[in-house]
Amino acid sequence: MQSLKLILRNALRHKLRTGLTVLGLIVAILAFGLLQTVVDAWYAGANAAAPNRLVTRNAISLVFPMPVHYRDQIRAVPGVRGVAPFNWFGGYYQDPKNFFAQFAVDPVPFLAMYPEYRIAEDELRAFLRDRKGAVIGRKLAATYGFKIGDTVPLQGTIYPGVWSFTVRAIYDGAEAKTDTSQMLFHWTYLNETMKQRVPRRADQVGVFMVQIDEPQRSAEIGQAIDQLFRNSLAETRTETEKAFQLGFVAMTEAIVVAIRVVSFVVIFIILAVMANTMAMTARERAPEYATLKALGFGPTYVARLIFGESVAIALIGAVIGIVFTFPVAHWFGAKMGMLFPVFEVSATTVGLQVACAVGVGMVAALLPGCRAARVRIVDGLRAIG
Repeated sequence: MQSLKLILRNALRHKLRTGLTVLGLIVAILAFGLLQTVVDAWYAGANAAAPNRLVTRNAISLVFPMPVHYRDQIRAVPGVRGVAPFNWFGGYYQDPKNFFAQFAVDPVPFLAMYPEYRIAEDELRAFLRDRKGAVIGRKLAATYGFKIGDTVPLQGTIYPGVWSFTVRAIYDGAEAKTDTSQMLFHWTYLNETMKQRVPRRADQVGVFMVQIDEPQRSAEIGQAIDQLFRNSLAETRTETEKAFQLGFVAMTEAIVVAIRVVSFVVIFIILAVMANTMAMTARERAPEYATLKALGFGPTYVARLIFGESVAIALIGAVIGIVFTFPVAHWFGAKMGMLFPVFEVSATTVGLQVACAVGVGMVAALLPGCRAARVRIVDGLRAIG
């Protein structure tokens, strides 16, 4: 207890120096947490993927569709519980800058696959009854001010023309990591409209979402699905939803790696600052450490004082930095809009912030602590400063 009091008093002896060091730590820990959260947001889709969901797409590329009759053949594969067509719409609302994800789906089997989408029963019934109805996420509704009953006109890009949808339901996420920035509408509405406008593009599906009974058989079932369409005009590739999502992340992997590197560079810089602070502290207090040794305190006790002070300063900065991380991340996520559908500070990020702070405190005190422990009493009492 006495050692703890002494450590705290030593830490506050030079208030300006300690304050500036703590300020640097706050900025570093905050920046580290924010950058790690950006990386987590990049992987949000993959992390939210369920092991019992597979994605079947054209083996050549996503831009090539598959005929809708594949659905019945896939459903007949042993182990498959449900199949839903899933088309990326790619429209925008009023202005090209107002872009968000829109998908045409077969709502009954699709929503059965996604229990994390929470929809009120009356709203779900209204959506299923309305051919032009749409379900939107809570974040999307808040961003554009959409309400139940509003008409949302979208300018099509992949599917030309102006398409009007009526908001019939707003879904919430079962967890913070659930993406609530999407819009879902009836695949049959898209298909019937394309039959009238561009018949040759009708009855085409971008991907099939497949729900299976046993996740451990995902590879086996995926191979069985792909075998059905071997040597056909549209061969397929089936993979887990997580692998499918990671395929998109891989396209920007260099950016993700760069962000990770920068986050740890920030920690390295503050480590250098912290090490300099502790070196100055140990040099100034050499006579005091020599006096402690003369009174019978061992080298370990002296080193423990320096390590304790360094870790205490680091933890103070870490705690304040972590506290500020949450509101700053919330503000940043709001400013990013639909770019990061899920932007939440995870427990893992907080754990990394604490670990980095403790690591900085320990490493910064390593050399000064060893020097203070080895200082001779005569040399220490002779020191000036």
